[in-house]
Amino acid sequence: MKKIVSFNLSLVLLLLCGCAQQENKDTKFLLDTVVTLTASCDSETLDGAFELCQNYEKLLSRTIEGSDVYTLNNSDGFVEVDSHTSTIIKQAVFYGDLSGGRFDITIYPVSSLWDFNNEVIPSRDEIAEALKNIDYQSIEIDDNRVNLNGKKIDLGGIAKGYIADRVLEYFKENDVSEGIIDLGGNVVVFGDRDYTVGIKKPFTDNEIAASLVVKNKSVVTSGTYERYIKSDKAIYHHILDPKTGYACESDLTSATIIADSSMQADAYSTICILLGLDKALQLIEKEPNVEAIFIDNDGKIHHSSGLFLNNNEFALK
Repeated sequence: MKKIVSFNLSLVLLLLCGCAQQENKDTKFLLDTVVTLTASCDSETLDGAFELCQNYEKLLSRTIEGSDVYTLNNSDGFVEVDSHTSTIIKQAVFYGDLSGGRFDITIYPVSSLWDFNNEVIPSRDEIAEALKNIDYQSIEIDDNRVNLNGKKIDLGGIAKGYIADRVLEYFKENDVSEGIIDLGGNVVVFGDRDYTVGIKKPFTDNEIAASLVVKNKSVVTSGTYERYIKSDKAIYHHILDPKTGYACESDLTSATIIADSSMQADAYSTICILLGLDKALQLIEKEPNVEAIFIDNDGKIHHSSGLFLNNNEFALK
């Protein structure tokens, strides 16, 4: 049985192999993106998964007044936060260390200056001033008490992955045997079927650069082509270097990470763009159960050693 399903952003689910149980599917705008959930469950269970996403949005959004992140960004000293919030921040600090400071959730003072929808490019003076308030190492964490020490955070590079992992956990606790979790391109597939995921060719509408067969994995792509401003002098994309405040200089246009954890895949997809091809491959090769497909600025495809090419499709060894 073949079934065509489309995903948002950089990934397209091309084919589901095998016979499916009866599925429920719905789409809602949550987490500042389009969330599509497909699962072999009743509508009440599916609604519960969306409610879970809503609860995390109320907890982690930097714009919803009363959320943990909003409160942290507008408070001095230690703030008591939910255990989920502290867990994400701890992991973000870990990924900051892992990336040599390239992954930095205190990037918010700079990222808030860039308006990619309205093509607003901040001045050098504005960026220079904002850079003074970027330093993830200033964050103090004491159990569920967090002190940002005057910094402001944006969990956009890690929160959706964490939420996808919690939705998967919810489905398993409710005996849902298979499904697809798509949080705006942060994709988790689970169950007995293989899924073929298409990786979008950068700077095209729907052209596929490569396809990948996976089962019970998270697949996340970050790309410099997803949001950018093109001016007479340069192209400014949305993956910002916390050292300069501008789009990072990288020889990678796209990084797709395949992992058991969607949070890990989410963070690594951004980190790999920031690191560039050689260092990104070195990082992935050190990580068990994590693989990657990279597209460089010339359109050439590179992959980690745990993948092989079979009939024009990548698959895990």
